[in-house]
Amino acid sequence: MTVRTAELLMAIIMGVFSVYLMWKSAELEIGWVPGEGPGGGAWPFWLSAGMLICCAATLFRWFMRTTPQSRSSELFMDRKTWQIFTITAGSLAVTLGLVYFIGMYFALMLFLSFYLRVVGAHSWKVVLPISFFLPASAFFFFEGLLKIILPKGYAEPLFYPLYRLIY
Repeated sequence: MTVRTAELLMAIIMGVFSVYLMWKSAELEIGWVPGEGPGGGAWPFWLSAGMLICCAATLFRWFMRTTPQSRSSELFMDRKTWQIFTITAGSLAVTLGLVYFIGMYFALMLFLSFYLRVVGAHSWKVVLPISFFLPASAFFFFEGLLKIILPKGYAEPLFYPLYRLIY
């Protein structure tokens, strides 16, 4: 498959997916609910609408051949790209499997550590702060601000002191 063909296929697939998500999220309120704020479907609907606009722009540029990708006849994924893809997909699968046991935040911490160190070849001086502060920030964002509880697995007791900070 060429880069040009891959761009066309992804724009179509993502466009169809965007329409589906818009249709599905419209089952909930997508506008402003007086006294409450945005409805439950607002965020996914409007995000999907933005994604659909981007897909339409990609298709337009593909037909007009205005980008290097829309003119490229190079191979879409060479051997090195397949290796990186396989490592990424495999490590994400392991991460999802770990969520049940050690929770979302610790699984994310391990994924970031592995990916930044092995794939990115970054030093531990870079890996450790990012691997700690990104999941910690995600915790306070989701649990504190959005009030969305993510799975913590057997590590949940470690979060009890943090709950006292946000509740």
